[in-house]
Amino acid sequence: MTGDTGTRDVLAIMELLLTAEIFNRNEELNINDLHPRCREFFGAGSGGSPEVKRPLIVSEGAIKKVLDTPDAVYQAVRANPFVSYEEFGQRLSLPSLDTAAGWFLKKGGEERVGENPVLAYFFDGKDGVTVRYRDVRAKNRRFEDTREYVEAKVSRIIGESEEMREARDLIIISAPNEVEFTVEKLVCTPRQEETIKKIGVALEHRDFLKRHGIYEFGRLLFVGPPGTGKTSLALAMSRALHMPVLEVRLAMVTSQYLGETSKNIDRIFDLAKKIAPCILFIDEFDFVAKTRVSDDHGAMKRAVNMLLKNIDQISFVKNGVLLIGATNHPRILDEAAWRRFDEVVEFPLPDREMRQAILEKVAATIECDCDFADLAARTEGFSGSDLRMMMKEAVMSALMEDRHRVGPVDIEQGLLRAEERNVIRTGR
Repeated sequence: MTGDTGTRDVLAIMELLLTAEIFNRNEELNINDLHPRCREFFGAGSGGSPEVKRPLIVSEGAIKKVLDTPDAVYQAVRANPFVSYEEFGQRLSLPSLDTAAGWFLKKGGEERVGENPVLAYFFDGKDGVTVRYRDVRAKNRRFEDTREYVEAKVSRIIGESEEMREARDLIIISAPNEVEFTVEKLVCTPRQEETIKKIGVALEHRDFLKRHGIYEFGRLLFVGPPGTGKTSLALAMSRALHMPVLEVRLAMVTSQYLGETSKNIDRIFDLAKKIAPCILFIDEFDFVAKTRVSDDHGAMKRAVNMLLKNIDQISFVKNGVLLIGATNHPRILDEAAWRRFDEVVEFPLPDREMRQAILEKVAATIECDCDFADLAARTEGFSGSDLRMMMKEAVMSALMEDRHRVGPVDIEQGLLRAEERNVIRTGR
């Protein structure tokens, strides 16, 4: 064992020992105080349960199996006088917590303290330590945002109900941690930013709103051309608000046996209420209008009326379900559909300033020789999706020539591909 690698490996084991000792001594700490790497090591959250069984144990076998630690590193940890070893069970512990904690800081462990809420809880307020427990915990990934937790919750709900299982098969459920998009990665209009903030405030003050009977809140309609970020923002709100998102495509739901369509819609809304707090995202909402003006199937019309009735009865304040409908064709929605929503949020094609901001965000981690202001001026009429696709093609152009730096020629290639795609799509 030599150099920085050895020190890093020793600190990793010491972090686990300190975490176990502090966590076991403080009953107020819970699974959201454990850093994800500690949850994995201790098996916390297995089976989707947020309960953590005490005491947390650090054993020789677990260290070698989970961390794949060289024996020299393990022996270096055991050699410390403040580390106790129990032959029965081959367990390590820290009888002298303060001594071990002081050693951990001197050896460069402060960075890990800044990532681990359990350690921050212990070190908060001690001389020479600048981290604060509240700040570190706020940045830690919540267990309730993980796929394991959401899947376990859904499984319990649908376990004994055939109707709920059928509803589950008609939707896509994503845990907040699974969502790729974040609000920080998107370029939003001031109106969109205000909507996100307003929903966050309502979530924080749901009890207040409930006490005062303010229920007409949390039914949003996103309108705008394709590629302007309606789906991206709905998904990003899942991460920002720490709520799973349930995606529904009406065309898929209503493609089932006609007599079952109304029941399916009822079941989906019931499932959302049981999973709540959550986001119920209904894409292609214009399907409602297309069905209402068609004379083909009376059963389909009844299904759409059932959908509108369910929207009437859903409430973010009462049920914890944030409903978001999205449409590319707002003009074909009739008054009956419009009045179901509390707020309409527009997603226009980005102006020049927004296009430049989108390009800069997309290329933020790429080495790129590009005049983004000039490129923004040349891409009038492009959606955010068009701009991302253009930059992807530029990156691929560079990679095809075994380069990681994107140059002007690559940008031109990306622009050409985007324009060709738009010509094919519009037929012009």
